[in-house]
Amino acid sequence: MWSEFRAFIARGNVMDLAVAVIMGAAFGRIVSTLVEGVIMPPLGVLLGRIDFSSLMIVLDSSKGVPASLADARTRGIPVVAYGLLLNEVVSFLIVAFVVFVLIKQVNRIKGTPPAPAPATRECPYCASGIPLKATRCPHCTSSL
Repeated sequence: MWSEFRAFIARGNVMDLAVAVIMGAAFGRIVSTLVEGVIMPPLGVLLGRIDFSSLMIVLDSSKGVPASLADARTRGIPVVAYGLLLNEVVSFLIVAFVVFVLIKQVNRIKGTPPAPAPATRECPYCASGIPLKATRCPHCTSSL
């Protein structure tokens, strides 16, 4: 069983998948930093000095209205943090767009495969498909 497991791990597909997961995690951190630190602050300024990460709906105001999401968490006030969801949606859209562009470029580099050579030809008498090497049509028995 150990040798089968070692053979499974040593295959190229598993190693490629491991590298892809590691690169994806690193890329995800870069994108989240890009969204939280570069994209959302100017967008918040353009929309009236809104901090998207602190956007929330307070569900129970009996303990008071929190000043920020961090304040709500420390005071134990239940909130719906839709600003965090907004940040994650923007992050997802960026990752999806980058993956789309990457796949599009890989497909462009690979190109279209050449069309396979035809294996049959058409009989000039009965228009049936016949093998290329045939000297007589199997349908109408005409000599080719």
